[in-house]
Amino acid sequence: MLFNSFGFLYFFIVVTALYFFIPHKIRWMLLLAASCFFYMFFKPEYILILAFTIVIDYYAGILIEKQIEKRKKKKYLIMSLIANIGVLAIFKYYNFINGNITGLCNLFRIHNSIPYLSIVLPIGLSFHTFQAMSYTIEVYRGKQKAETHFGIYSLYVMFYPQLVAGPIERPQNILPQLHKENKFSFENALLGSNLIIIGLFKKMVIADRLAVYVNQVYHNLDTSTTLSAWMAAIFFSLQIYCDFSGYSDIARGTAKFMGYDLMLNFDRPYLARSITEFWTRWHISLSSWFKDYLYISLGGNRVSKLKWCRNILIVFLISGLWHGASITFIIWGALHGIYVLIESLFPKMTAPSPVIKLVGQLKVFVLVTIAWVFFRAASIDEAMHMLKLMFSTDFSLNMTQLAAGKGPFNLALTFLAIVFLMLTYFLPRDMQFKNIKSNVVFLTITLFLLFILSKDAQGEFIYFQF
Repeated sequence: MLFNSFGFLYFFIVVTALYFFIPHKIRWMLLLAASCFFYMFFKPEYILILAFTIVIDYYAGILIEKQIEKRKKKKYLIMSLIANIGVLAIFKYYNFINGNITGLCNLFRIHNSIPYLSIVLPIGLSFHTFQAMSYTIEVYRGKQKAETHFGIYSLYVMFYPQLVAGPIERPQNILPQLHKENKFSFENALLGSNLIIIGLFKKMVIADRLAVYVNQVYHNLDTSTTLSAWMAAIFFSLQIYCDFSGYSDIARGTAKFMGYDLMLNFDRPYLARSITEFWTRWHISLSSWFKDYLYISLGGNRVSKLKWCRNILIVFLISGLWHGASITFIIWGALHGIYVLIESLFPKMTAPSPVIKLVGQLKVFVLVTIAWVFFRAASIDEAMHMLKLMFSTDFSLNMTQLAAGKGPFNLALTFLAIVFLMLTYFLPRDMQFKNIKSNVVFLTITLFLLFILSKDAQGEFIYFQF
C-alpha cells in the first residue's frame, strides 16, 4: 500500500478514527492488525519473516535482561543478531555473494554448484531488521528494559507509518509512547496534516516529475550530451532527497496524527558545508545507527589515525552494502568514506563568510551528486558511461531529450518544482506555523499545487527496494 495512493488515504482515515474511538487498552491490537494488513498488502507470505524475527528478539530481550553474567547476556544477543543478519543475508545478499563466488571459481576454472535462489526481496527488510537489532543491543547495554508485552514489542517492530522505509527508531523513543494513552489533539492533527501534505508534495510534485527526466537520460545514454547528463545527475540528487524525505514526512505526520513522535530523518542536507555535516543531516536514523552500533564499537575516533581511517571506511562500505547487494552501492559508500577522509586533512574554518559558506555548500552538492551516479546506475558500466558524459565536452543542446519528449512547458514546470523545493527549506523544521491562519493558508496552497502539478506521479518510493 503506497502512501501516495487513495487506498492508503482510506486506510489511514479508518485506522485513525477507530484508534480514537476504542479504549486505550486495546489500541495496540488495532495498530498491530493494521500494520500486518499494511505490510501484507505488498506480499502476504513475507509476514512470516517478520514473525520469525519478532519472536526471536522478544525472547532474546527477556533472556538478556535476566542474566547476570555478561557472557550469557552476550550469548543471547548473538543469537538475536544472527537471526536478523541471517534473514538479511539470505534474502538480500545470498545471490550477490554466490555470484561473486562463481566469479572467483571461474578464475580457477572451478564449477560452482551452489544454486541461486529465485526470491523477491521483502519490502523494507533492512529497515525493520535494523530497528529490531537496536532493541536487543540496547537491552544488552542496559539502556533499555526488556519489553514483556509481546503485542507492544511486535508493534514496535511493525508500526505501520515507519515499517517500510523508516525512520529506523530506537526503543527508548517508541516503546514508552506505545504504552502511553493518547487523546485526540487538534494541534497534533494540524501538525500531522502539514507533514503529510508536504511529504506528498515532495514526492508527487517534485520527485516524480524529476524522475521523468532522470529516466530519459539514463535509458538513452548513447544519445545524451554533457548538458543532459549533468541535468539528470542534479535532478536525481533532488529527486532522491524529495522521494525519501517525503516518505519520512508522511510517516511522521501519520504517526503524529495519533500522538506519536517519530524522529526527524532529514534536516536540510544540501545546506551542509562538509560531507561530515551532510551525514548528520541525511537519513539521520541510519547514520546515527551506524555511529552508535558500529563506528563507536570499532573504537570511533579514540584510536590511532590509521585505525580511525579504517573505521570510517568500514562504516561507509557497510552503509553502501546496506542499501543494496551491488558493487555500485559499495562504491557509492566508499566514495563518501573517501570524501570524509580527505576532508580530515584540511583544517576546519571558523566563522566563514557567506561566500565561503556558499562555496562549501556547492562543493558538497557536487561531490554528493557525483556519488549518486553510482547509486542510480544499474551497473558499473552504466555509471562510468554517465560520468564520462558528465566530464566530456559535448555541450550541444538537444531540447527534445532535455524535455524528455514532453515539451518545453513540462520542463518549465519541472524547474518550477525545483523552486518550490528551495522554498521548503524556509518552512519551519517541525512544520508548525505560528497561528491557525498560517496553517490553513499553507494547507490550502499546498493541496492546490499538489492537485495541479502531480500529473507525472510515478508511484513507488525509491527506498522501498531497501
